[in-house]
Amino acid sequence: MNEILAFVKTLPPEVAVFTAATLPLLELRGAIPMGVIYYGMPPWKAFLIAVLGNLLPVPFLLILLRPLSEISQRWKPTRRFFNWLYERARRKGVSVRRLKALGVFLFVAIPMPGTGAWMGSVVAEVFALPFKEAFFSIAAGVLVAGVIVSFASHIGWWAVALLFIALLLLSLLLARR
Repeated sequence: MNEILAFVKTLPPEVAVFTAATLPLLELRGAIPMGVIYYGMPPWKAFLIAVLGNLLPVPFLLILLRPLSEISQRWKPTRRFFNWLYERARRKGVSVRRLKALGVFLFVAIPMPGTGAWMGSVVAEVFALPFKEAFFSIAAGVLVAGVIVSFASHIGWWAVALLFIALLLLSLLLARR
């Protein structure tokens, strides 16, 4: 772990933030605070870099998930992984079944653990959203999540908690329709 941290410290801040945003566990929810808090970047700069980094894998995921899933069925370890991943996406993406593109947008836009662009891509694949709808829904969700995380990194988490409650109420109202 120390070696990883030492390596990260040698990277230019922009490269570190961009790279962190492409990773499935960090995404922009980790990259923006890293840029603002750790590197002292202005929130707008961390936001732009993290959004671009977070969106980079999305087209590849949307194109390659189905073929990889089909190929993975040949080997037990990869079959287990994709079955687990798709089942998790089905459970997390319940509202997507009804709301389709809007559901994917809301799923990605609310910055909770496991609801970023990576899982949004899996959810879009599981519920067979067309590429263009899926990509634009995920991109819009990433933008909204990025704004929320940027505010949280700059202003403080109490303000985000109020915003989160408002977004949660809005998504519940939309889901009932």
